[in-house]
Amino acid sequence: MDHAAIATTFLRMCAGGEVRAAFDRYVAADFVHHNAWFPGDRQSLLDAMEQSAASEPNTSFEPRQVIDGGDRVAVLSHLRRADGVTEYAVVHIVRFGAGRIVELWDLGQEIPRDSPNTLGMF
Repeated sequence: MDHAAIATTFLRMCAGGEVRAAFDRYVAADFVHHNAWFPGDRQSLLDAMEQSAASEPNTSFEPRQVIDGGDRVAVLSHLRRADGVTEYAVVHIVRFGAGRIVELWDLGQEIPRDSPNTLGMF
């Protein structure tokens, strides 16, 4: 499986509630995460993703664009919260080492309902 496929499969599994299986299969033991709201270690992100999946099991996650840059992959996705109202454009940047995810950056922006941009976020 190539890096782009691993990144999207990992993100889909996590959004679908298969967080531990996704981490076991794709994430390196020395993984680091760059997000101001969480500690940067593997276990902290795994725990947060499991809690999110348990509290909002009907979250919808749809990758829209994938940019494969070799050991780095960027995934632009459409995330819909379980409330069915709140939507986000999310970018995950994933770095690979030895075929596993070793580093992750994630950025999100809420999609406004009344945006003047008719092209939308995607």
